[in-house]
Amino acid sequence: VQLQASGGGLAQAGGSLRLSCTASGSTFRITLGWYRQDPGKQRELVATITSGGQINYADSVKGRFTISRDGAEPTVYLQMNNLKPEDTAVYYCNAHRVIVTTPYDYWGQGTQVTVSS
Repeated sequence: VQLQASGGGLAQAGGSLRLSCTASGSTFRITLGWYRQDPGKQRELVATITSGGQINYADSVKGRFTISRDGAEPTVYLQMNNLKPEDTAVYYCNAHRVIVTTPYDYWGQGTQVTVSS
């Protein structure tokens, strides 16, 4: 699975940004999502969406961020509204699947999101 992410950039607090990520390769029944990482911190989940449309959000972004996906070559979007300075991080697109009992994770290149106060 290959992931190509785009979007991100600089926004003011209260503003909006949109991230997108297109998956290619073997994408059957794959869960797509976004994670973020601050320097010196662990990578953390932001939101995921399964091939069946089940969605999971981190508590810190509920009500502000919306994840969606479409397309046979699936593209996952992250609409980020009411941004806060603490949302500043490098955001990574993720594809996840389980084959039998073995999990596989694939990562896109990170994209910087910076929110100024």
